[in-house]
Amino acid sequence: MRGFLARMLISALGLWLAAQTVPSIQFASTGSLIAAAFWLGIVNAVVRPILVILTFPITVVTLGLFLLFINAAMLNLVAWLLEGFTIGGWGSALLGALILSLTSWIASWTIGSNGRYELLVIERGE
Repeated sequence: MRGFLARMLISALGLWLAAQTVPSIQFASTGSLIAAAFWLGIVNAVVRPILVILTFPITVVTLGLFLLFINAAMLNLVAWLLEGFTIGGWGSALLGALILSLTSWIASWTIGSNGRYELLVIERGE
């Protein structure tokens, strides 16, 4: 549960950054931003794995770049499901998915799967 909340907050940060960067991604309120982060987590846990399996050959041929289109589709799905969250089109969804992916990738360096901060400590023997 703690890991899900940490990842939801990271997604909310990524969505906020995407909304600040891409003019056609908009949120009506902070509540809709948090709701979008929550629904994005649910959609990524349920729908995304099915799409990844179904599109595996395309993903292999494109060397994984097709996963960005899947992430954009998940973002569009959440915008379709949730009032107060709008995306102007596929180009905006692709750019938003890229920003969200980069934010999540950077945050995953320090936050583990259980939601705790993880630091790598290197001790050198003398």
